[in-house]
Amino acid sequence: MKPLLNINRLSKTYGKLKACNNINFNLYPGQVLGIVGESGSGKSTLLNCIGSNLEIDTGEIIYTNSKNEILNIKQLPEPQHRKLTKTEWGFVQQNPRDGLRMNVTAGANIAERLLNVGVRHYGNIREEAKYWLEQVEIDTNRMDDFPHTFSGGMQQRLQLARVLVTKPRLIFMDEPTGGLDVSVQARLLDLLRSLVRNLHLSVILVTHDIGVVRLLAHRLLVMKNGQMVESGLTDRVLDDPQHPYTQQLVSSVLINN
Repeated sequence: MKPLLNINRLSKTYGKLKACNNINFNLYPGQVLGIVGESGSGKSTLLNCIGSNLEIDTGEIIYTNSKNEILNIKQLPEPQHRKLTKTEWGFVQQNPRDGLRMNVTAGANIAERLLNVGVRHYGNIREEAKYWLEQVEIDTNRMDDFPHTFSGGMQQRLQLARVLVTKPRLIFMDEPTGGLDVSVQARLLDLLRSLVRNLHLSVILVTHDIGVVRLLAHRLLVMKNGQMVESGLTDRVLDDPQHPYTQQLVSSVLINN
């Protein structure tokens, strides 16, 4: 199977600080890759570099699009790149307020992404918004309510609906369960797992929570000080960690639980 995404020798520095150093991995269609590490390990920087929120210094980001064309993201013309991020890619922020427009309704948040890809029929847009609210378990009667009237968990699910409406193939998630209480986290994780399976999504998921990656991720990448110190199948990495840092991460979870 051809990789959906190939990351080759990606590096990002800030002065003398190597936030990401020589990162390599492949992501395949329908696969969830978890990236874990302590605060400051470089995991969010890596996610933002791949998702084009930050410019990389060296390396390649190679993506195979829906037409089976191989694209070098760094060399992609700006209009083509912008279209890609509005259609085949989606970014789910840790704080849903950063991924939503708080001054327009829930339905308008979803509609905006459809308008960006050229959908103009009001009735069709309304039906699509209703459909995706249902998919993320938000009462469609709330379509004309503003996001600030929603709970944190509902805002995160609305952000998911906004991203999913253009049927992206690749989604970037930065701590999607951060800041939510345990019961809301569990519900959101169940929803994410079912959406990934049913929509055959590929996901890169950054989290500090080992429980989240064990539940969602097929493969795992462990980062420390901008370096990738271990990677492999999630169960293998967590049940038989080889690197001392991974062993430390896993044992701290066991102790805390």
